[in-house]
Amino acid sequence: MAGIEALYTNYHTELIRWCRGMTGNNETARELVQEGFVKALQHETTVTSLREEQAKAWLYRTIRNLYIDRIRHTSKECMVEELPEQGGVTPDEYAEIEIAQLLQTLPGIDRKIFVLRYVEGLSSTQIGEIYGLPPGTVRAKLSNARTLLRTALSGR
Repeated sequence: MAGIEALYTNYHTELIRWCRGMTGNNETARELVQEGFVKALQHETTVTSLREEQAKAWLYRTIRNLYIDRIRHTSKECMVEELPEQGGVTPDEYAEIEIAQLLQTLPGIDRKIFVLRYVEGLSSTQIGEIYGLPPGTVRAKLSNARTLLRTALSGR
């Protein structure tokens, strides 16, 4: 492994994109990725002793755990239940809100796996490395997520 700098150069943009899909917020994504690299620096000996794929998986897992910690420590979660009648919401913004609400119907891990696969374009093997799951389990969870989304869409 070349070092933390090489990991930053190779994966910073990818991690922000993945994290933005997970959090739905660009600023939060940037903060989490920054915190992840700070953790990597704090554990530099461990991280640099890993193969590149393992170090990448370590970063993904660390950032995911940082995000989970944030959620646990947040006292309130604010979800948009209804859009205001007026307020300048564009059709694209409305569609994004609808998609976000639809994705919220999925269980946490299924939602994250779904976003990684269909928004970020990661393979089942790559997702499995991040979550410590066999690729077959990832594919089964994706199938379950698609079924749940289909059901939720038919009920609208």
